[in-house]
Amino acid sequence: MGGAFLTFWVSEFQVLVGFSFPFCSVICVLERDMDLKSGECDEDVATAEKPDKAVKNSNINQMSVPFSKDDAGNVSAKNMYFRADKIDFKSWDIQLEKHLSRVWSREREMNTKKEDWEIDLSKLDMRSLIAHGTYGTVYKGVYDEQDVAVKILDWGEDGMATVAETAALRASFRQEVAVWHKLDHPSVTKFIGASMGTSNLKVPTTNTSNGAHDSFPSRACCVVVEYLPGGTLKNYLIRNRRKKLPIKVVVQLALDLAGGLSYLHSKKIVHRDVKTENMLLDSHRNLKIADFGVARVEAQNPRDMTGETGTLGYMAPEVLDGKPYNRKCDVYSFGICLWEIYCCDMPYPDLSFADISSAVVRQHLRPEIPRCCPSSLASIMRKCWDENPDKRPEMDEVVRLLKAIDTSKGGGMIPEDEAAACFCFGPTRGP
Repeated sequence: MGGAFLTFWVSEFQVLVGFSFPFCSVICVLERDMDLKSGECDEDVATAEKPDKAVKNSNINQMSVPFSKDDAGNVSAKNMYFRADKIDFKSWDIQLEKHLSRVWSREREMNTKKEDWEIDLSKLDMRSLIAHGTYGTVYKGVYDEQDVAVKILDWGEDGMATVAETAALRASFRQEVAVWHKLDHPSVTKFIGASMGTSNLKVPTTNTSNGAHDSFPSRACCVVVEYLPGGTLKNYLIRNRRKKLPIKVVVQLALDLAGGLSYLHSKKIVHRDVKTENMLLDSHRNLKIADFGVARVEAQNPRDMTGETGTLGYMAPEVLDGKPYNRKCDVYSFGICLWEIYCCDMPYPDLSFADISSAVVRQHLRPEIPRCCPSSLASIMRKCWDENPDKRPEMDEVVRLLKAIDTSKGGGMIPEDEAAACFCFGPTRGP
């Protein structure tokens, strides 16, 4: 019993302190000398010799450790024996405690080390709720005297999500932040900072009279970006679904989106969820790309990027079909968005999700382009949503094509000098 305990204790100590010597010899001595009352060694144990340098450095000299000699009279490490009753366990405890202290200190330093994008949440003043969704909540706030939007990923109450689910969500969050904080373009929402926790975050409740604050699970994270008062492009189009948009506005919004995507692609970033809901407008109706939750750096091998990622109705056929894809999936989605901006309507309003997926992949379904749509704009739509990704243009080419469109004479769903919508599109549809 005693021998087994010592074997375990000594082995653990050896691993922790990175200190090596034949501990099996200690057990041999212990078992063979268990019945010795006088504390003397048996005849196989040599008298103590002066420890070598390595033993001195490990404080073994404090243990009164005997060594055995080989036939030539040299000290042999292979045949070293240690008397259990002579080991200074107190000294070992001190060494072990120092070692563990160093390990724990390094761990604390790693845990407290801040990333370049981390911010001090105590400086963030939360004001009001903007939106609440499946994966998080968005608030309006103020940080360093700047209006900001705060996206919080809460993932439910502590203990409700599995370890794997929580790890996946936190990894997704880090991915979003890693992509976003390096970007700098007028058509990409400006990143302010983020935090892997919410311990210092104070969120007012709907009843602010009592000064209470909502709290989030300890595993929640948040990302802070510039606040854009114009809301989503989707909502803007819905508000204009009856009167439609002048061609100048259509092209301006399309140029903002195309320019932002061209910038992302130049950085080898594929957004993978390009849709009007993920585009925001500032007070001057400038469009900015947002929500990088599923964005990722483009793989060298397109086969490394697979899986249905995005939103049905905007997803390219190769994505819907589970085939390898690249940045051209964003070009396809842009084509759908361009149609939506022009028509102020939603694509495939009468089809279910299952029908859309099958029809787009198997029947080459695309939104119907109105007869009054300028040929230059219609041509861009068709090129972008081509079945073959290789035939789709790069986004920088799309920017050039949009800039070449003459908007001075009006045209489109609503001419500059008219208030009525184009009758060629048929009855108003939409959400």
